[in-house]
Amino acid sequence: MASSSSVYKDGDTEVIADINVTPLVDVVLVLLVIFMVTAPIIAGRGISVNAPTTISGDSVATPLQVTLTKDGKLYVEGKPTSSYETLKVTLDQVRARDPDIKAIIAADAEVPHGEVMKAIDSVKRAKITKFALASKKPPEGARGN
Repeated sequence: MASSSSVYKDGDTEVIADINVTPLVDVVLVLLVIFMVTAPIIAGRGISVNAPTTISGDSVATPLQVTLTKDGKLYVEGKPTSSYETLKVTLDQVRARDPDIKAIIAADAEVPHGEVMKAIDSVKRAKITKFALASKKPPEGARGN
């Protein structure tokens, strides 16, 4: 009489104790493809924000601050700078003094997005990889969910 057991045998002598991971790999690869396809769609959605007011965010202390005013003036460490090219030169000099410098980019809420992107580009071209965008917290009664 044949016995039914949960141990698989190869022929009469060898027990196969391996776990078949092929289905697991198939499921993981399908999930990976799904996430790769849907991630750009989810990230590309426009989210309306009222920048630069934020509820979250920690204060960051750094000696290097790049400031953009609503009338188009550019400042580095409180000193006026005439263009984004001179901004990069100044940032290169600051980075030469301290290779691990961190920067804060502070822009008025009315500064166009493109101008902020130019400031970010100047910071990145100066090889300053650690930077933050300055924001302010809203009044206590104006906090939302």
